[in-house]
Parts: sequence; C-alpha cells; structure tokens
Amino acid sequence: MSHTMVRDLTKGNVTKQLLQFALPLFFSNALQAIYNIVDMMVVGQCIGGVGMSAVSIGGDILHLLTFLAMGFASAGQVLIAQDVGANNLEGVKRTIGTMFSFLFLASIFMSAICFLIREPILNWVNTPEESYQYTMDYTVTCIVGLVFIYGYNVVSAILRGMGDSKRPFVFIVIAALLNIVLDILFVAYLGMEVFGAALATVIGQGVSFVVSLMYLYHKRESFCFDFKLKSFKMEKVALRRLVNLGVPMAIQSAAVCLSKTILMAWINLYGVVFSALAGVYNKVNVMSGIISQSFTTAGSAMVGQNLGAKKDERVPKILMTVNTCSMIITVVLTLVMLVFPDQVFGAFTSDKEVLAIAGILVAPIILNFFGSATRSVSFSLINGSGNTKLNLAVAVIDGIISRIGIAALLGFGLGMECLGFWYGDAIAGFVPIIIGLCFLISGKWRTTPKKKA
Repeated sequence: MSHTMVRDLTKGNVTKQLLQFALPLFFSNALQAIYNIVDMMVVGQCIGGVGMSAVSIGGDILHLLTFLAMGFASAGQVLIAQDVGANNLEGVKRTIGTMFSFLFLASIFMSAICFLIREPILNWVNTPEESYQYTMDYTVTCIVGLVFIYGYNVVSAILRGMGDSKRPFVFIVIAALLNIVLDILFVAYLGMEVFGAALATVIGQGVSFVVSLMYLYHKRESFCFDFKLKSFKMEKVALRRLVNLGVPMAIQSAAVCLSKTILMAWINLYGVVFSALAGVYNKVNVMSGIISQSFTTAGSAMVGQNLGAKKDERVPKILMTVNTCSMIITVVLTLVMLVFPDQVFGAFTSDKEVLAIAGILVAPIILNFFGSATRSVSFSLINGSGNTKLNLAVAVIDGIISRIGIAALLGFGLGMECLGFWYGDAIAGFVPIIIGLCFLISGKWRTTPKKKA
C-alpha cells in the first residue's frame, strides 16, 4: 500500500502518536463546535431568549438526524484502520466505495422524510409557541443541508482511518471562519434572524465538504480509489462489514441523541426561559463532547490498526494515554467553569431571566465534563476492537435506560424538575466506563471480527 497518505500507528511512542493524532482532532472538533456555538451567541445577543430556544431545539434535532452519519462513518473509520494495519488494500477500497454510496443515499432519505414530518417533530419536542416559527426556520434549513454533513463525515472517516487527522482540521478551519463571518453578516447586519444563522451553518458545512472531497480526489492514487462510477458500487462483503459494525454505532449515537431530545422535550414544558437555558447547558457541554469525541476517534483508530497488525500489547498503553490526556483537559475546563461561570453564561446571552438562574448549571456541567472524559477510554477500546454486540449493549444501557431513567427519577420522581434532568444526563455519562473496564479485564477485545477482502 502506498504510504503517502497512510500513517502507521502501530510503531513508536504511544503518547506522542496519540497526541499528534488527537490534538488536530481536538482543535477541529473545537472549531466545529465553536461555529455552532456562534449561532447561539449571535442569535442570543441579537434576538434574545426566544432565538436561543430556537437554535437550541433546532440544533438538537439536527444532531439527532446525523446519527447514521456518525455511526456508519465511525464504523468505516475502524474498518479502514484495521485494514490499513493488516495491509489489506482491497478491503480499504471496497469500504470507501460502499460507505460513500450508502451514506449518500441515507442522507437523501433522511432529508426527505424529515422535511415531510417537520411539524410533528417540532410538536413532539414541545417547542414553545413563542419560538416555534424560528425553530421551524432553523430546522428546515439544516435538513436541506444534511447531505453536506453526511458527506464530510465520510471523507473525514477515510482520512482518519488512514491515520490523518491534520487535513480534517484544515477543512474545519475553512468552514468555521466562513460560518462566523456569515453568521454576523446574515443575522447582525442583514436581519435574517434565525434563518440566517442556519444558512451560515449550511454554507460552511457545504464548503468544508467540497474542499475535503477535492483533496481526497487529488490524493486518490495514495489508496488506489479511482472515484470512477463503478467504484461506488455497494459491494456485498464490504456492506455486510459496514452494517454489522455501523448499526450498533448508529444506534449508540441515536440513543444518546434521542435521550437528549427527550430531555429537551421535558425541559421545554417549563417554558422558553428554561428552553433557552437548556441551550446554554448543551453548548457549554459541547466542550466535554469534543474531548470525548477527539480522543475516542484517535484512540479507536490506534486500537484498530494495532489489533489489525496483531500488536495487542500496545492497546492498554493507548487507553492509559487516552485517559490521562482527557483528564488533563477536563480539569482545565472545570477550573474555567468554577472561576468564570458568569462570563461563560454571559457569552451566550444578555437575557436577564436566563442569566438569573444559570448558576444552577455549574455542578451538572462539571459532572458532565468528567463523565465524557471517561467515555473516551471505553469507546476507544470498544469501537477500535469492532465489537458489535457490546456496542449495541452500551447504546441501549447508556443512551436509553440509564440516561432517560435517571433523569426521570430525579426530575419527576424526586421533584427536582429541570435540574434533575440535567443531573441525570450527567450521571449517565459514567455508565460506559464501567462496561469498558469489564471488557478490558475480560481480554475479549483481543479477538477482532474476521475480515474478508
């Protein structure tokens, strides 16, 4: 296999390799989060709590709709990493073509279905009447641009599976800068309100996808994928491998997103102020998600390549490094939250009603930070080993049973209301580490799924 694009993650210092891989991921995910947060900040300052409620609800709905992209792209990355480690060029080619076609069709299907049921979706999450039209504008605009999100996830999965996390960072920089400029232009100067924020996001994502696809096409000889029409055929064996791993990962992503959407629907029952506050909670916790996602992506790619190359002894070292790095960043974020809570919340809105009660979020936010950090260790091992059954089990236990169950117990059962929902969400974040530690101790991760060319 040509190595001009492929990075070998099976040799050398584990800590150095992880940081070289994970830091660009961290900064690219941070930038992606920032340009989503900018939507909230610009709308919050220009429109107020009603606009924040719309962006919060619309953003959570969009996140839910990307579960197929997140799940199957993550699965594709793991499969590519394993094939790279085993020097299986044919497997890499077939996974790329199959993943492209499958997720393109999935994005079209999701966009069409969600557009048709857009009103029931907004009613299902108890969208406050005051922000209903704003939420509809944001949601519909993002639904139309869903294909760009799916496409970018495919390209990033290919690059990261080959050990390249720097190029996705560059592509996100382009998207982030464009989104921030357009956000300010559309919302603050042209008065396009929430629709302008959504349009800026879609344009940024579209440009990011096109540029990343052009780069992948330019480097096609490095991994022998010619981008001819016949190469995009969904090959039977590759599709089966992708589905076997992608379905549990997609369910995992969907379960967490669905549970958060249900919590949002419960919170919306308490009015637009709490709905706006939920937006602040979600956006601040995006930082903990960045830690988890970045180190999970890097860790699972390294685990996948090393298992593919039969270098099992490096896996515990990878996990320990993932844990140490995640915790260091988490402690820094916790200190910022403790020392500067007013500044953090004030960055999102000047709405006095929202800011008056924002202090109740500090404790569940910090708890969420640490829960997310531990998740990255578990999912690095579970995803990297390609264990489909365990992925499915974690999805159900973590995403549905524990998150919704604990939140309902605290919020409704103990009468803590919205605060109980947020604590329940945070506490549930520690469930995967328990499962992950049991899996590590069992040693069953050493047996990767059988692969076919």
